[in-house]
Amino acid sequence: MPVTAISKDLDSCTFVITARFAAPVERVWQVYADPRQLERVWGPPTYPATVVDHDLRPGGRVHYYMTSPEGERFYGGWRVVAVDEPISFQFEDFFADADFNPSEGLPMSRSEFAFTPAEGGTVAVFTTTYATAEELQQVLDMGMEEGATAATNQIDALLAA
Repeated sequence: MPVTAISKDLDSCTFVITARFAAPVERVWQVYADPRQLERVWGPPTYPATVVDHDLRPGGRVHYYMTSPEGERFYGGWRVVAVDEPISFQFEDFFADADFNPSEGLPMSRSEFAFTPAEGGTVAVFTTTYATAEELQQVLDMGMEEGATAATNQIDALLAA
């Protein structure tokens, strides 16, 4: 399994997943740069993602929805803030309505995905920061740790294909 560490810090309002992949940085980057690859790993296995819009450039947007086993759709989006291809990108991540407008009452986060060459592959650090400890706790209570871990652990199979 690629996930090697998980850190939750309510004081700094951050959630960090560290993962290791047996592929070069450029190949791991493609998982996020290609919408068809991204949708294979963005949601956990039982909630597959469908990417509707994908523009991984500063100022760009990524819109998607995840579909539950019962067929219910859960919408979300990214506002891309910065891109340093193939080393990192930053985005605001939000829950959305069916028109991809940010949902009221659900937290928005700021994420940085960073990729570093390492012996035999890539170390990825996925850092997500919330405005408050309460917002972080809200998403943790919604199962974010389990869902993000399951989603990240799907990447190895995609890289091997």
